[in-house]
Amino acid sequence: MCGILAVLGCVDNSQAKRSRIIELSRRLRHRGPDWSGLHCYEDCYLAHERLAIVDPTSGDQPLYNEDKTIVVTVNGEIYNHKALRETLKSHKFRTGSDCEVIAHLYEEHGEEFVDMLDGMFAFVLLDTKDKSFIAARDAIGITPLYIGWGLDGSVWFASEMKALSDDCEQFMSFPPGHIYSSKQGGLRRWYNPPWFSEVVPSTPYDPLVVRETFEKAVIKRLMTDVPFGVLLSGGLDSSLVAAVTLRHLEKSEAARQWGSKLHTFCIGLKGSPDLKAGKEVADYLGTRHHELNFTVQEGIDAIEEVIYHVETYDVTTIRASTPMFLMSRKIKSLGVKMVLSGEGSDEIFGGYLYFHKAPNKKEFHEETCRKIKALHQYDCLRANKSTSAWGVEARVPFLDKEFINVAMSIDPEWKMIRPDLGRIEKWVLRNAFDDDQNPYLPKHILYRQKEQFSDGVGYSWIDGLKDHANKHVSDTMLTNASFVFPDNTPVTKEAYYYRTIFEKFFPKSAARATVPGGPSVACSTAKAVEWDATWSQNLDPSGRAALGVHVAAYEEDKTEDPRPEKLQKMTETTAAAIV
Repeated sequence: MCGILAVLGCVDNSQAKRSRIIELSRRLRHRGPDWSGLHCYEDCYLAHERLAIVDPTSGDQPLYNEDKTIVVTVNGEIYNHKALRETLKSHKFRTGSDCEVIAHLYEEHGEEFVDMLDGMFAFVLLDTKDKSFIAARDAIGITPLYIGWGLDGSVWFASEMKALSDDCEQFMSFPPGHIYSSKQGGLRRWYNPPWFSEVVPSTPYDPLVVRETFEKAVIKRLMTDVPFGVLLSGGLDSSLVAAVTLRHLEKSEAARQWGSKLHTFCIGLKGSPDLKAGKEVADYLGTRHHELNFTVQEGIDAIEEVIYHVETYDVTTIRASTPMFLMSRKIKSLGVKMVLSGEGSDEIFGGYLYFHKAPNKKEFHEETCRKIKALHQYDCLRANKSTSAWGVEARVPFLDKEFINVAMSIDPEWKMIRPDLGRIEKWVLRNAFDDDQNPYLPKHILYRQKEQFSDGVGYSWIDGLKDHANKHVSDTMLTNASFVFPDNTPVTKEAYYYRTIFEKFFPKSAARATVPGGPSVACSTAKAVEWDATWSQNLDPSGRAALGVHVAAYEEDKTEDPRPEKLQKMTETTAAAIV
């Protein structure tokens, strides 16, 4: 991951303005500590803070076409860049950077080339021949990007809000799967997959297609010229990423440079579910495993930094970002600059425990679509900014475009939790990798119950956060919250505490509008809260709020378990690995 900042069409093109752009770009240097670049053309500025992953020696940015009339600053990775170069043989490439293809694709295809890119990216491209420009963000929003407008008519783009919030009158999160065109005068969607309409698909489930497509997604993300590893919590998703990576590492270019010993990383409080499960999977796979411990107090001490870097006041995002932030610092200290991670699977397959209560396949599918569309505000934002805070890049194979298309075309009847058929959450994924002849994982890991990251690092982490917030936010403060914070009003002391920190760093109304709100239980959307009447009385993003589903559900709930007896027993068996 890198940091990009672009200011286009500003009235002032003085040395003072150039200095200001450099100062603002420096706010993104944590994302790219390896090189800083700036291109100025009349009243347009393109800045770049580089984290060198591919072609570290010559891939500095901004990047150009042959005569430097096209200038581009890019944050991300283009996994199919070699195939694209084959279609651009008439062009002369200056570097080995995977991102250089963007300048030449624009020369060949104009603005209609973005869908040709397979990767995670956010870029701004300036055509100096007519001073037109475009900006685009990847399909799901894995890579962050913000857009803002200055009083002087300038248009701003930045990887993080902190680089433009002070100088823009208005700004917002750049929507995923969109392109901004100065010629056409606004945003338009370039990513239009079949699932986006939320129409219920009917393709039969084929476990081999799911397995093969995911393996391809992992393989293409082994494109690196620097040391890398895998984040391994011991849950299904991260374990599959590690298992598939290990199977294909030996034949990869990365192995030829750095060896075939896979490094894995896990963080948690002492005795936490993730540490136990992570070590078990690492031992089974034979990885070089790094187990990192943190205390509740260390996490609390990092909260302000986390909110500054992640740029949110969403409760579940902050809970999960903090241990990831702490882990990324340790990872960087070991010389690792890139990690693979398991984000996205729960949204695609309905892996959150509240999906147990989905009333039918139509609502199940529509909820997965809503969750994927919102990923850029939650898990993608967390995974990217928590790691980028320390100059580490996170890659997410579950959010591969082709894999999403395959998984979201499956008839959702196959994804439904069906205890009568022995199907728990994410059964279609588990079954796809359930290979008795050549097992990827031990059975009890393959069928381990979903554990949200903020829970898996240790249940006392969330409890400690709540206790800390209770000491800093009085009952009166919470009672008056709607007057102090009329927009997206916090309803708990923990949410109030995070909001006060956020407002200190980002006081503008445009900043608070970038954070989503609404009721949620166990990470559900507001719509899914309607699936169970008891949930509206227990709105909390922790997986333990899925009353009657999670084996460690909050003890204060005394309601009768509404599940069939068989599901109760199956859930208890599935979670044996974490008890």
